[in-house]
Amino acid sequence: MELLLRRLALAVGLACGLIGTQAPEFAQQYRQRLAGAVDELSRIVSTFDAEARAKDLSPDQAIHRLEGNGDPLAQERGRDMAGDKARLARLEEALAAYTSAGPVRRLIATVETFDASTARRAWADFQPAVPTTLESLAVGVFAWALGWLATHLTLWPARRSAMQRRAGVVRA
Repeated sequence: MELLLRRLALAVGLACGLIGTQAPEFAQQYRQRLAGAVDELSRIVSTFDAEARAKDLSPDQAIHRLEGNGDPLAQERGRDMAGDKARLARLEEALAAYTSAGPVRRLIATVETFDASTARRAWADFQPAVPTTLESLAVGVFAWALGWLATHLTLWPARRSAMQRRAGVVRA
């Protein structure tokens, strides 16, 4: 029984380690998607800003004019542009956090500046990768240790019971 539990803990630890090594790869693909979203939103916002300046309006004045327009399509365009500008600011902040962070800090930045829409699209296209970076190795070792420890802690009552039964059988 003891040998089986040790092997199970090793297997669970290895599985957790393997899964854990994929976190940096997902974060990398998420960052790439994030950068693409920033590029596209920047293009959209800069085009709108240029159109507003061509009409002698600030971008905020142009948004307010659209939102106050009687035409529902223009109102929707104003709301959408205000949302695009706000989202661009959030995504630029998230991208800056990644750019200035070290390897482990980038993983934390993924959680702190998480954009669900970008993450869903990254997950839909996610392809696991062979862990070849120090960051992947560190996360993999940590995840393995966590899985190994969790298995041992979860199975500790069963191990203790088995040891008590063996001790009782030996005494009898």
